[in-house]
Amino acid sequence: MSQTPSNSQIKRALEEGPETNIEDESPEAPRPSNYLILTIFACFCPAYPINIVAFVFSIMALNSYNQGDLDGSERLGRNALYVAIASIIIGLMVIITYCVVHFSTLNTN
Repeated sequence: MSQTPSNSQIKRALEEGPETNIEDESPEAPRPSNYLILTIFACFCPAYPINIVAFVFSIMALNSYNQGDLDGSERLGRNALYVAIASIIIGLMVIITYCVVHFSTLNTN
């Protein structure tokens, strides 16, 4: 007749299974920022070719992260940040220049 294993043997077999070995799993790396919200905000500034490039960099960073390329995602996210900041600064300069020209040439009668 076959002998049934004891409870301690069953417990030991379950604890040694590959599914329960949590120490071997590495924790998930933190997701690098892709600055999507900032680049969407930058799209409202009047520096159109530059802010669209920032938005494209942000989407590319998101796609790189989804494909598992963390270094590429971090690099593209940093590029999106720099281009978005440049777009916002250029947009503010355009707005200020427009306001100065408009109000300085205002015809007061």
